[in-house]
Amino acid sequence: MEKRVVVFLILALAIILGYDYLLKQMGLIPQSTQSSQESENRTAQGLSAERPSASAVPGSARTEPSATAPTETAGAPTRSEEPPTAPALAEQGQEVSTDLFRAVFTNRGAEIKSWELTRYSTGDHGNTKPIQLMYAGGKFAGPLAIRTADPAVSKQLREGLYHVERDFSTLDAAHPTGRLTFTYHHPETGLRVTKQFTFHHQSYMVDIAVKTEGLSGPLDIGLGTNFGVVEWGEGFIGLIGPASWVDDKIEKDTPETEAERKGSVRWVALQDKYFLSVLIPTGATAAVIKKEGEKLVSAGVRFVAPAPTSLSMQLYAGPKEFDTLKALNLGLEDTIDFGWFIYGSWGIVKAVAKPLFYVLRFINDVTHNYGITIILLTVALKLLFVPLQYKSYKSMKDMQLVQPKVVALQAKFKDDRDRLNKELIKLYRDHKVNPVGGCLPMLLQMPVFVALFNILYMTIDLRQAPFLLWVADLSVQDPYYVLPILMGISMVVQQKIMPTTMDPTQAKIMLLLPAFMTVLFLTFPAGLVLYWLTNNVLTITQQFVTDRYIFKKPTFAAAVEPAAEGESADSQKPNGKRKKNFDIEP
Repeated sequence: MEKRVVVFLILALAIILGYDYLLKQMGLIPQSTQSSQESENRTAQGLSAERPSASAVPGSARTEPSATAPTETAGAPTRSEEPPTAPALAEQGQEVSTDLFRAVFTNRGAEIKSWELTRYSTGDHGNTKPIQLMYAGGKFAGPLAIRTADPAVSKQLREGLYHVERDFSTLDAAHPTGRLTFTYHHPETGLRVTKQFTFHHQSYMVDIAVKTEGLSGPLDIGLGTNFGVVEWGEGFIGLIGPASWVDDKIEKDTPETEAERKGSVRWVALQDKYFLSVLIPTGATAAVIKKEGEKLVSAGVRFVAPAPTSLSMQLYAGPKEFDTLKALNLGLEDTIDFGWFIYGSWGIVKAVAKPLFYVLRFINDVTHNYGITIILLTVALKLLFVPLQYKSYKSMKDMQLVQPKVVALQAKFKDDRDRLNKELIKLYRDHKVNPVGGCLPMLLQMPVFVALFNILYMTIDLRQAPFLLWVADLSVQDPYYVLPILMGISMVVQQKIMPTTMDPTQAKIMLLLPAFMTVLFLTFPAGLVLYWLTNNVLTITQQFVTDRYIFKKPTFAAAVEPAAEGESADSQKPNGKRKKNFDIEP
């Protein structure tokens, strides 16, 4: 009985293995179907638990029914024995790895299937994975897809299988450049398209050369949908989605449907807060932006040239690192939005923000902790503006001392607006008080503080930068809301000790402001809240020093006057004393 079971198992195993082997030898199924399907699934998801080395990328993801040849290994240097015009028989994934990114190209349409940034990660600590710039959902055209005025030709170029050649396996200091070439040829129509990609060691930039034959009319090359948009945030600073530089003008608006921006195209991009993809063409005549759906947008460039055509462009897909973008000398650093403030003041804030940004990084080179850097920079700015803040405080203190007389004037001339204004002007002149003296110095400081606010909100330098204890990432909200609550308390203390001309009812209403600001700052990045909290604590300290050591007496002599006739001297003293008793002239 046991012998029959053993023989049965051996025969069953032989049939299972032999049947599959027999079908492969007869050419009825491709030899690498299973492994190639797994490769396609990993590519579609954009990330995998374990990434294979460049020499281990599976060659085939989908096969044509008549395909009989095995696919080539994607990572090793390959030269097909077939002539360049021979059609590919199966979809192949070509992986390109550098020290900055890992990309996967497919020969079906010669498009990008995956683009990971190896130096940036997402996810919780201990469960991180590289940032993926590719949009994973939908059936949209991939990055670098070619589209013509003829939908049938566009579909053919997207779904056709290109012949692949590459002259490198890895990129390093010894082999700093490598080329990956895709060729498509349709003998019946004479259609031929060649895309050549040149990669560089230690660079996010890819040089692209496109040659076409048999095409006529406009030709579009796109960035795909949301390529470069990792997270569609809802922040109030900075714009998410498309951006383009056409005729020396930057546009960052998302159209309702589709927009064609004609002119000399310097670049077109898709961006989010920290990352972007950019197509930098030579000779493009328009930038084409299209809204594909809710929080979905595509962008590309349009060429109008007779066939045959040779096109050149560059692709940047990476982080919004200020120095990296500025080194390209294309104005791409302006996609980092340092200039938000009130309407008409973007240039002022931007002019202030860039030097502050350099100072911030200089301090961080010493501290190696952006939390401490923010505190030190806020202290330095506070000291810089001490003269202005002193002038503002003095003006507010003078206004507080003269306020009883202002109230008396307002009561006396409440029915005569012109007379009231004349008397107030005379009062301010006699006591040398400037009603706007407390606001003007604050307005001069606002561009600096708003510029620092923008820097801390927008710069990628603070992304995943730890501070102390529970604050592990200054670019996201405080997980325990400790900093926002402390900031709210500091605002209450600041309001209590600041001189004011408001009546008690108005002062109580203003206490709602700290509560509102605390709720608002609960979702703000911890770096921003730390800056605001530090600024409030310094203001309270300055207020304490000023009240205790500088303004111990009234700031003008008229604040205390001799006792009026028939009034005792005791009425001028505190608690029953006459502190201020201004006579109002008729």
